[in-house]
Amino acid sequence: FVFSSPAVTSYTSQVAFPPLAQTSMYSAFPQTGQTYGLPPFGALWPGIKTETGLPEAPSGGQPGFLSFSAAYTSTQPGQLHYSYPSQGKLQPHSVSHDNPVIFLLQIYKTWKNKDRFGLKTWSLSPFCTDYDLERIFLWDLDETIIIFHSLLTGSYAQKFGKDPATVLNLGLQMEELIFELADTHLFFNDLEECDQVHVEDVASDDNGQDLSNYNFLADGFNGPNSGGASGATTGVQGGVEWMRKLAFRYRRLKEIYNGYKGNVGGLLSPMKRDLLLRLQSEIENVTDAWLSTALKSLLLIQSRGKCMNVLVTTTQLVPALAKVLLYGLGDVFPIENIYSATKIGKESCFERIVSRFGKKVTYVVIGDGRDEEFAAKQHNMPFWRISTHGDLVSLHQALELDFL
Repeated sequence: FVFSSPAVTSYTSQVAFPPLAQTSMYSAFPQTGQTYGLPPFGALWPGIKTETGLPEAPSGGQPGFLSFSAAYTSTQPGQLHYSYPSQGKLQPHSVSHDNPVIFLLQIYKTWKNKDRFGLKTWSLSPFCTDYDLERIFLWDLDETIIIFHSLLTGSYAQKFGKDPATVLNLGLQMEELIFELADTHLFFNDLEECDQVHVEDVASDDNGQDLSNYNFLADGFNGPNSGGASGATTGVQGGVEWMRKLAFRYRRLKEIYNGYKGNVGGLLSPMKRDLLLRLQSEIENVTDAWLSTALKSLLLIQSRGKCMNVLVTTTQLVPALAKVLLYGLGDVFPIENIYSATKIGKESCFERIVSRFGKKVTYVVIGDGRDEEFAAKQHNMPFWRISTHGDLVSLHQALELDFL
């Protein structure tokens, strides 16, 4: 056996942000008295070593198999409350042990029997499979990772004492870029009324046809209200041909996202590219490095190998993808890890994610709104509220200290 940690994806951005320094405006992260309750990452074995060098099994369990369940409580900004019983229970596919030989044998046994257990391999980070995952962080987008909606409403300017006219102007210019990118390159004119929760939701209608020379402008697809003279299978919403053309658009959307996730400027004209660079810099300045502060936590989670970032946003899927690209987050969120809750709500989105990755993974929800907090409570997931810069700083420090 040779185990190697997944390679850390380096983050590239249109703007080189300076290293974030702790400033007096941020409250210090209290290192004592916190009631996180989550064990340090990777340290899932609470037993003590015996004379044989092996840890004692918790009551009701077996050596090397431990799980814990959460008890959710409401939180204050920047605080996490999470508890788990001291006694573990048997989980057939979990492996954790102080003795490296037994640990390796258990990994080998699990891997050898993966077909019998019905384990699947997901497309995650390199060499990472579903049973490698220990924690998944479910992120909100607006006002959690990026500042966008509150630029337009004026709430950010009011809350943090910024010039309202300047902030609104930046928001309007970014909004124009988002919808221009969505309409011009991401089929938003076609897909606005056929929004999906996930990019693969209509993949079953895709016949795999080569799209290299496919003419999307001339295929007769005009959204859900399109009619067709050829009867029920062509041009009619829900018809076989219409669904196939819809699936083609989502497949091309995925190709475009993957091709430009590290270089969104390649989709823009030189003038718009310069505008984006300026907007990125000015928004980062007026929001006191909000995005780069959030990025510190995102990249730390990404570097762990057994953790994953998943985005769940109330924005429609296509504009959400445009936002992610324009704010320079394409390398942080693979398109398969982006979900839109516009149609079904965040609680149902969380349910889909749990059904995808399983209940043995610990989920942590990070957001600013009531919808994700309520959804987290319904699924018994810990919730970390983001209201200020200090909450982002505290989150990063909690991750560094292995509280999360």
